[in-house]
Amino acid sequence: MAQRIDTDNIYAWCIVPYDSLERSPEARIAMLKKMGITKYAYDWRQEHLPQMAKELQWAKKQGVTVISVWMWIDGQGDALGKLSDSNEKVFRVIEEVGYQGQIWVSFAANFFEDLSDTEAVAKGAEMIAFLSKRATTLGCKIGLYNHGDWFGEPKNQIQIIKALPDEDLGLVYNFHHAHHQIDAFPEMVDSMMPHLWYVNLSGLRKEGPKILTLGKGDYEKEMIRLLLEKGYTGDFGILGHVEDMDAETVLKANLNGLRTMHIK
Repeated sequence: MAQRIDTDNIYAWCIVPYDSLERSPEARIAMLKKMGITKYAYDWRQEHLPQMAKELQWAKKQGVTVISVWMWIDGQGDALGKLSDSNEKVFRVIEEVGYQGQIWVSFAANFFEDLSDTEAVAKGAEMIAFLSKRATTLGCKIGLYNHGDWFGEPKNQIQIIKALPDEDLGLVYNFHHAHHQIDAFPEMVDSMMPHLWYVNLSGLRKEGPKILTLGKGDYEKEMIRLLLEKGYTGDFGILGHVEDMDAETVLKANLNGLRTMHIK
């Protein structure tokens, strides 16, 4: 295998809106450092945006790397050349603090409503190109994030990437949005691998639930092994994606679950 999984190539994901303690930026970063996690990806809801600049600056000061910032494109609020107030705020903060990293982008189903695959690829590519050009001027890159529906299928994301050969784009693959893709995963890995930047892990059973502790599922161990055997050398995300629990408790359970799988 190309690598082993240890703390150095683990980052935390879904720990801002999913935390019963509703930690401040300082407390969140202190939690990660106590756990020995030095990287995380920043997701948010509207109420978190006023503290986004503070969080990105504090993370940097504390030696914690924010590998990405989340962005959700909704057909009712986002259009080519005119994003929602929240997404415009994200771009303003990125510019204000000089953040340079990735922006993970996903789309609501309504953005592609009533479109053929060909039309959806064209519309998606147009928006991704617009976002990528804005991101590039700020020293950032766009990662395409599977979150269900049409855009949640890697084959469609790859078509968008291929339509934009001049843009520096990649895939972020999420196990917790992949329950329906388990059987197809071995074939999907081959097509994703040239574009795959990050992988977010979760326990997986075909019947659900959507969020399951690592090591409690039936498929995640072999899927991780396959990624490594196929040459994946990127980092892995550990979820804190449980709304009514302490994010530290959830992260620890997932870390322990990963260790019990003995993937080396």
